[in-house]
Amino acid sequence: MKGYYDIAGDGGSRVLEQVAEQRTRITDGLAGVRHLVAVGSGKGGVGKSTLTLHLAGALRARGLRIAILDADFNGPSQARMAGVQGAVFVPPPSPTGFGVAGGSQRVALPRTGNGIAVFSMGSVIPESKALEFESAAHGESHTWRATREFALLGEILGSFEWGALDLLMFDLPPGAERTVQYADFLGPRTSFLLVTIPSEVARGVVARSVAALSKGPNRVLGYVENMSGYYCRDCDDVKPLFISAESADLGIPCLGTVPFDPELARHCDRGIPFTELAETPVGLALDHVAQQLVDSLESPVEFPR
Repeated sequence: MKGYYDIAGDGGSRVLEQVAEQRTRITDGLAGVRHLVAVGSGKGGVGKSTLTLHLAGALRARGLRIAILDADFNGPSQARMAGVQGAVFVPPPSPTGFGVAGGSQRVALPRTGNGIAVFSMGSVIPESKALEFESAAHGESHTWRATREFALLGEILGSFEWGALDLLMFDLPPGAERTVQYADFLGPRTSFLLVTIPSEVARGVVARSVAALSKGPNRVLGYVENMSGYYCRDCDDVKPLFISAESADLGIPCLGTVPFDPELARHCDRGIPFTELAETPVGLALDHVAQQLVDSLESPVEFPR
């Protein structure tokens, strides 16, 4: 009986060839994208998805070409918040006008009212359903699921039309280990923006994500402190929301603080774009973060001596 180390190459399975083909399709599909930015945290419940969408809106208002990939396949929220629930992914027409499109052509993405392209599993899977991956080994289904999730991510990157973009933003799922997994998969070209809230618990988890990412080649642009106070519309003032309101040193730049606004939550539930919040404290804060993000992306990378 042969053991694992007795197998030459991929054992005739063409796995290596298939991986190389997928990587080529991903590289070709993202050739027109200037910047890849993954928005992560490690901690759930910090408003990462909300910040991703409305930060994209602030960037779009500046004239940038933006797309969002909702990489949280198990809990996709971008479809509802972006107003693209039930959107149909339409393949491009065949050049001959008959049959299906050729293999080199990619599927167009739905867009928000303000022109942001969005991929989210929430567009194709109802909120009453869960994404399922079949596995023969039920006891190890969690291992198989993670493998299938990244295979799916590769298919999405290689099969959809991303086109010419200034930024492609990845809305990552929670979990410090997931942040590192996505860094490994997306490669060193992807920069990271982390999100926390004024809570020592959240800051501690985000600090672990910073430490984990620092061991790899990915650039960490900085962090945003979300829910930094709440906007009181009755008194037109931003008031404290957490006891741990003093600033924290996470070892990376703080690109800005964003207050909580109940109106923002209503906008997310109804899929209303950012433009209607532009002149509010949360809108102005997001615009500041957008400028800081652009400045960070355009600044040269400094390597430690």
